[in-house]
Amino acid sequence: MRTFTTLDEVAAASGSEIGTSEWLDVDQARIDAFADATLDHQWIHVDVDAAGKGPFGTTIAHGFLTLSLLPHFASQVFRLDTPGARLNYGLEKVRFPSPVPVDSRLRSHVRFGEVRDLAAGKQLVVEHTVEIEGHDKPACVAAHVVLLLA
Repeated sequence: MRTFTTLDEVAAASGSEIGTSEWLDVDQARIDAFADATLDHQWIHVDVDAAGKGPFGTTIAHGFLTLSLLPHFASQVFRLDTPGARLNYGLEKVRFPSPVPVDSRLRSHVRFGEVRDLAAGKQLVVEHTVEIEGHDKPACVAAHVVLLLA
């Protein structure tokens, strides 16, 4: 776990690999809970019988479920103990190159992308590549933008 205590430390890490999270199990209970929370009960995610006959032979996780795990993965890799508030500003790019079959294990490889100066602090782009254990293609590639206010 890397801890950053100043905005200068964050800026110095721009372009660096920060680390890799622990593996996380994505089981049917997690998929169903996400469907309930988002009201997205599409059969490919929650209907085990129908999905078994579908294109992937099983249920798959929602892409947005994978995306929603980024803060969890990040918290295992780095910590921002910088002065001032830290705000989720959004996403610059998100892709889901490969579906996540039920009972997969995921982890994220994290790097710091561009760090931009702002009048109020810094804007950090945290780049995630979410790996599916045993698969060649990632589940998700995303650039998460965080505002670090001074």
